[in-house]
Amino acid sequence: METKLQSAYQEELQRLEETSRQIDAQLKRLQAIPPYRGDDLTEQSLEAVRESGRRNMARAIEEPYFGRLDFQENGQSAPATLYIGKVGVDDPDTSKLLVIDWRAPVASLFYSFTGGLEQAEYESPEGLVAGLVYLKRNIVIRKQILQRVVDTYDRSAGDPAVTDEFLLYRLGENKDNKLRDIVSTIQAEQDRIIRAAKNTALIIQGVAGSGKTTVALHRLAFLLYQYRDQVHAEKMMIFAPSRMFLDYISGVLPELGVGSIQQSTFADWALDLLDHEVKLADPAERLAAWFAVGPERPPIDDTAPGRWKGSVRFVQLLEDCLRKYEAGALPDTDFEPWERKKLPADTIRGWWDVENKHYPLMKRRERVIARMKRWLEMELDKVWEASRRKELKKSAAQKLRAYEKAWTALTPFGFYKALFDVKQPPFYATKELCAALPESLASASAAQFKKKLVQPEDLAPLVYIRDTFWGISGEHMFDHTVIDEAQDFSPFQVELLRRHTKNDSFSILGDLSQGIHGYQGIHAWDEFSSLFETERTGYFELERSYRSTMEIIHFANHVLQAGVPNAKLAVPVFRSGEPIRILRAASPKQAAAAAVAAVERIRGGSAQAIAVITRTEKASAPVYKALQQAGIEAHLIGAAQQHYGGGVSVVPAYLAKGLEFDAVILFGVDADAYEATPQDAKLLYVGCTRALHELVLIHGADPSPLLAQIPSELIQIQEAGA
Repeated sequence: METKLQSAYQEELQRLEETSRQIDAQLKRLQAIPPYRGDDLTEQSLEAVRESGRRNMARAIEEPYFGRLDFQENGQSAPATLYIGKVGVDDPDTSKLLVIDWRAPVASLFYSFTGGLEQAEYESPEGLVAGLVYLKRNIVIRKQILQRVVDTYDRSAGDPAVTDEFLLYRLGENKDNKLRDIVSTIQAEQDRIIRAAKNTALIIQGVAGSGKTTVALHRLAFLLYQYRDQVHAEKMMIFAPSRMFLDYISGVLPELGVGSIQQSTFADWALDLLDHEVKLADPAERLAAWFAVGPERPPIDDTAPGRWKGSVRFVQLLEDCLRKYEAGALPDTDFEPWERKKLPADTIRGWWDVENKHYPLMKRRERVIARMKRWLEMELDKVWEASRRKELKKSAAQKLRAYEKAWTALTPFGFYKALFDVKQPPFYATKELCAALPESLASASAAQFKKKLVQPEDLAPLVYIRDTFWGISGEHMFDHTVIDEAQDFSPFQVELLRRHTKNDSFSILGDLSQGIHGYQGIHAWDEFSSLFETERTGYFELERSYRSTMEIIHFANHVLQAGVPNAKLAVPVFRSGEPIRILRAASPKQAAAAAVAAVERIRGGSAQAIAVITRTEKASAPVYKALQQAGIEAHLIGAAQQHYGGGVSVVPAYLAKGLEFDAVILFGVDADAYEATPQDAKLLYVGCTRALHELVLIHGADPSPLLAQIPSELIQIQEAGA
């Protein structure tokens, strides 16, 4: 066995040396050609190709490939040896591929083949191609140095299964402050999502650690490769839950050689479209209220502002109001610029209802008024006497200003704000809206609107009104849209983005078991799928969690089930670790000391990213202070955080979603902090599933009831300080 491994290593070493030599030669040839800076379009196109080649060769020379597949296509006499990499590399002398781009059709075999002696197949542009896989090999190359060779399938060995040895090796690596690509370890179920057809609204339910975010990013890279003539990077958009999360995932696309993709939070995107006419209320205040401990917690139901304003019902009510505005906005009077001169109301109505019907509302208004001005000019031209014409022109201008004032040019915020004035609603507020609008919601909204402050759930309606008023220009249309942590989005937000996305091309991903923002998010995925045509909707479930050890996943599943009996549970890969430590502290001071001691112990090992996760942002402060006093450099993460710096972090559970750490210390897991409710079970589940390798919980005298039914073999209980 050792001789076989050594032989494989030597074989791959020789191949690497030859491949690196050829890539280096191609790079030098391209670099020797002076960049073209002239105006000739043909030369500019050629230079763009050369520059793309320089970038690709520079990327390929460090890590040319990561996998090998020996595949014998039906009708061929021998297997072909295929090397798979992040960048495709041609041999200019033979016109053969030295390295196959991971996105190419034949490369899908490397991911979809899961073992067995039967035939494998892939879809090519010419049709289905079938054959036999003889070898599947994972190869680790770092800076042109061959570090590891692992055969995960070898037909000659007689074992029909693909082993997980290489996957477990990669999963066992420690984290830094950025999410990394998974191109060398994409699993079959993930590959099916990545290569799904473009004009489909994919909804991806993925358990914690299933790689759904990374899969969506790899899907973007695949779409740009597969549909290069139909989609463009700068016309793709990623919506993430926070700026900090965007910073965390910022390294994946560059590693895949993809740039220029737009990335934003929904709030930032919406505020830009609204020209910052309004300001977003401080998110920390709402988060503090919704995640408060004890009786201060507001109820979470369909009357919550985020649920009501984010509903499909509110979309329909708003559409009715906009239609009523369209029908009644135009003054229903003749325009008389001077005595015995009249522009009939029916003529103006015809310009509005018929001639300019296809324009958005405010553009129609502009065009109708411009048409009235042209009519005036023509009528004034009929007046020959200069002094009389000047007098009439002055009078007409005054009358036209009065007419325009009667036909109010509302801003999106002006239109929206008026809807919540229950004492004096505008003419376009329908009876249905007035009857459905909760009085408490109207009152709270009106109070904030006086300061031009809005809540997150107000942004989708405001942009919807803006689109109706002014239309959606091409620069605001997307070729493909990714919505991450989509369980916290509302149906209104998705419906709005559907209008900004061509051909319903979406990747909508999330986990209902991590739906901790129930006051604004969804309860079931059909709240989104119902917005799209059935034949253009795809649904996938990712059940395997690749992030955490078996012990952590089983522990987290028990926590979740204690509050959400029918929750979708994660299936761990076979990667065993330490039992979960549960520490009981006699006092808050002892609890803080236990957290400090746990951080110091874990830092003594190989862990690079450690998080102390608290119930609330307020609860983070004393732990952070204790770490500082102990001389431990840590980052205190709050709602306004824009960057994740790695190292030791102190963060509330509701801001940790989407991140992952080598080790997690859950602080303050007490009975009053985490009750046996769906909301608290999901929140604690989120905290548990941030950990890759080690999980520690610290509680006071009364632990959370969510910990009551944990099997003893998963945990190690002790007194803090013991």
